[in-house]
Amino acid sequence: MSESEEESTSGADWPVTEEWLQAVLKEHHQDLPGPSTITVLDFTVKPGCETGESVLSDILAVAVKYCLRNDQGGASHSLSFIVKLLPQDPFSRYFVTEAQFDLREIRFYTQVVPDLEAFKQRVAETADVIRLPIPKCYHAHYSAGTNDPEPSPPESVLVLENIKPQGYNSADFSRGLNLRQTTAAVEAIAQLHSLSLSMKVREDHQSVRFLPTTGGEGPTAALSVSGEEIWTGERPRSTKRPETPHERHHREVAGTGRTNGVDYAHGLLVQQSDVQEDETSCECAILDWQMVTYSRPTNDLALLLISSVPAELRRLHTDSLLDGYWECITSDCRKLGVDIEGQLGYDRKKLSEDYKRSQLLALLLCIGSVDLAIGNAEMEERLVVLLQDLYSDGLLNADVAGTTEN
Repeated sequence: MSESEEESTSGADWPVTEEWLQAVLKEHHQDLPGPSTITVLDFTVKPGCETGESVLSDILAVAVKYCLRNDQGGASHSLSFIVKLLPQDPFSRYFVTEAQFDLREIRFYTQVVPDLEAFKQRVAETADVIRLPIPKCYHAHYSAGTNDPEPSPPESVLVLENIKPQGYNSADFSRGLNLRQTTAAVEAIAQLHSLSLSMKVREDHQSVRFLPTTGGEGPTAALSVSGEEIWTGERPRSTKRPETPHERHHREVAGTGRTNGVDYAHGLLVQQSDVQEDETSCECAILDWQMVTYSRPTNDLALLLISSVPAELRRLHTDSLLDGYWECITSDCRKLGVDIEGQLGYDRKKLSEDYKRSQLLALLLCIGSVDLAIGNAEMEERLVVLLQDLYSDGLLNADVAGTTEN
């Protein structure tokens, strides 16, 4: 049995060991009586992303080869997954644990996703009629930490399917997505929006009660990755003392009562989305859900098109991309028994109006992004062109800006 040559990357506070892998694999093979029925033959542990690429978590890529006690003929199995841990950087760790971004993502995968899948099974004639564009979750662990009787630090571990071996590759969001990749991302957003919105409309589901909200979501509010309650994923909105987890929990739970729907999340800023391309198809998977919120769905669309799409492509294709989103979400919602126009009084024109307002929020999020802070030339040029376009469209005047929260 051999361990990784890069064993130090396992993390000082959460090493990947054979015993731990057996416990994770047991959750994957739920029909087995216990972890002892699994024999780990070999495993490797490597960094799951480039240095500085992930601010809100440390990521490991793990590949394990194993066999099961009842396997015939000595057959073996292989599994690749990523492990998301609390960041080792003290400031990033403090920010993540105080804001509970790690807990929010764990609850998304362990509470919201199972409820969405169960809802789909109940109401859809075909179970695979709508695909959730996310990786599988194999294991999750969360501990807030305590001070009594002895201080113990918070712990957060999320084990997700590694979809790169399936042909997915990280997109270069600083350079910008091409039209086919952008279309795939918009379709993935619409799939998640349609499921979460339909579940809210049909069952008034409360599985996402823990999520924060913003004002003015409207009747089509759905699960969103936008995280508009903060400027970016890297820094607090102000220099005030951060809320304690207890304070934040009560504010978030109280806030969810203001919304009419569920808000979807896709790794915020879409920078963590992985795109699969070949000659005939392109699919997008949404990986990061640390900032999942209730929100106006157009917030996600605006953030995608402004942060991750070249300016010329955005100028030429925004209307057609919104058309594609509208066609996808209305079609999927009908499959789930919801008529957006008939039941919610929401149409394509209102989608365009909401999108205009969402562009201002997306602009603020991008201004605070890491890419801009480190002087990424492509992002700087993209935002300069955006400011020119918003000014030309009259969206930077005080009257329009004042309606973004209404």
